[in-house]
Amino acid sequence: MSRMSPTSPVSPVWHAARAGVRRGCIELRQTFTTGQDVFGYTIWTVLLVVPLFLVRDDRLEGAGISVGAFMLPSMVGMTLAFTGMMTTAQLLATEREDGTLLRAKSVPHGMVGHLVGKIVMVSGTALVSMGLALAAGVFLVEDVARQGGGAWLTLLWVVPLGLLATLPIGAVIGSLVDSPRTIGLLMLPVMGLIVISGIYFPLSKLPEWLQTVGQIFPVYWLGLGLRSALLPADAVAAELGESWRHLETAGVLGAWTAAGLLLAPPVLRRMARRESGSAMAERHRKAMQRVG
Repeated sequence: MSRMSPTSPVSPVWHAARAGVRRGCIELRQTFTTGQDVFGYTIWTVLLVVPLFLVRDDRLEGAGISVGAFMLPSMVGMTLAFTGMMTTAQLLATEREDGTLLRAKSVPHGMVGHLVGKIVMVSGTALVSMGLALAAGVFLVEDVARQGGGAWLTLLWVVPLGLLATLPIGAVIGSLVDSPRTIGLLMLPVMGLIVISGIYFPLSKLPEWLQTVGQIFPVYWLGLGLRSALLPADAVAAELGESWRHLETAGVLGAWTAAGLLLAPPVLRRMARRESGSAMAERHRKAMQRVG
């Protein structure tokens, strides 16, 4: 097979994607060497760990584990989903307002490299945030992450699939909102979604209609997949149907992944087409009016 020629139409896109990977790695290194960002990751980990510490000795009825043990993998899944959705949305909205996306648009295939860089950066921060919470929680609660290599293999498909299911959602949200301040307004419905997603207590404790709503979104399934990997087998008694439902987990997360990958590219292209110097100037004018 002959090598792809430098003039191939695929080649510039490939080089833009490679540049995006390098850019994402640089941004990761910068965020992990910036005091303010490191402080933010530390505070987030503390906010997750404190509730675990408070309930580490409370037993979850019928499951043979503590409430803290149930919450730890659930909160790790929440961290993964929250970072994938909200951080992606916040970054896109911010860079749309400050002109970064407009500059990327002006470079051939610049949007490809820019978005690949954001995927690398957000995925890296999500994995680090998840790892910090898990590492801290394991020392505080019993019966977590002691299931052997077989169960840990579940993480190898749940975590990547969870990222693929949530990153496109964040990209769509970031493309549709007018400013990063709007992202803050979305926190209330997101927190409501977390409450009905079985993060702090089993979904089986909620009314059936709320159970149905909670199972529509990927947050619940991420938590369920991580609980199946990190908790003892007897803990399945706390789950709906007393089953880890791996096939359903893969199916729902896969469906969100497919929907996001189908929807995000046209939405992002539409956003890029609408970006212009005049549009950015108008956003700055409205922002100054609000400040004034």
